[in-house]
Amino acid sequence: MPEDRDVFERLKDLLDSGAASYRTIRHEPEGRTEAASRLRRHPSAQAAKSIVVRVATGKRSRRYVLAVVPGDRRVDLSALAVRYGGREASFAAREVAERLAGSVSGSITPFAFSAELDLLVDEGLLVHDEIYFNAGRLDVSVALSVADYVQLARPAVAAIAV
Repeated sequence: MPEDRDVFERLKDLLDSGAASYRTIRHEPEGRTEAASRLRRHPSAQAAKSIVVRVATGKRSRRYVLAVVPGDRRVDLSALAVRYGGREASFAAREVAERLAGSVSGSITPFAFSAELDLLVDEGLLVHDEIYFNAGRLDVSVALSVADYVQLARPAVAAIAV
């Protein structure tokens, strides 16, 4: 797995090259969405909670999805299974999620830097002007304009949160 700093630097490079409206927020190390939202001083609904999900699409086939939902909601695994024509969906094993995301659990960004990950964002997150997320590190977060996020990440959007 790449070092946490690698994802952080890659993210900063992407945001800077895209002239994104963002700011970094340094805080105590925290990977839990609700606690990180308190440290960053914003409603948890504005947190981009990023979770790697494994969708079983056949007996021996699977697809990995980076599901991004508002911090005060949960990923609807059934909706993901249906969307991808799978039999079931479950959270990816921690080692797999960290390898695909390039960072430790709790610091996964809402950007899919791996070609093995499909990026799917819940429409409810995009109603805000700004979203917040850990930046590939547990001690640094980013506040990012939603318009810039959509432009740079180019996510598929669907109702995937409950």
